[in-house]
Amino acid sequence: MVEKKVVELLVGGGQATAGPPLGPALGPLGVNILAIVNKINELTKDYAGMKVPVKVAVDPETKEFEVSVGTPTTSALIVKELKIEKGSGTPSTEKVGNLTMEQVIRIAKLKRSEILAKTLKTAANEMLGSCVSMGVTVEGKDPREVQKEIDEGKHDELFSKSEE
Repeated sequence: MVEKKVVELLVGGGQATAGPPLGPALGPLGVNILAIVNKINELTKDYAGMKVPVKVAVDPETKEFEVSVGTPTTSALIVKELKIEKGSGTPSTEKVGNLTMEQVIRIAKLKRSEILAKTLKTAANEMLGSCVSMGVTVEGKDPREVQKEIDEGKHDELFSKSEE
């Protein structure tokens, strides 16, 4: 059994092309690059405007391939949710946006499979940590304050609704 060749890339959601970095990485494997590009774009179209980690596994003998897509970074998801271009360069003084708790939970759910959080609450706390470093407030408050509220159980109702 021949081992599959795995190529890991970071591509713009829905914007993969046969050019670099895909073409040069896949060309030597003799696969139909266009078919792979189309598959990547189909799988990443919901992440337009974000960089998405993609793995392409190719069987060098049969030329069959599998494409698996990771989740964009937490900061990319926060940027998309806020419809801003980037986080703050000076997060302690300049705030670039405000998320609702619902948005934080939605991002936490997307990332949960990739992070080590045991509960949705822990995952949300991790998302709030990213908010701190990006200059993003949550419900108009400093994310650290919201982390304390989560630990105190103030948002339990929201979490129990989201777990359903």
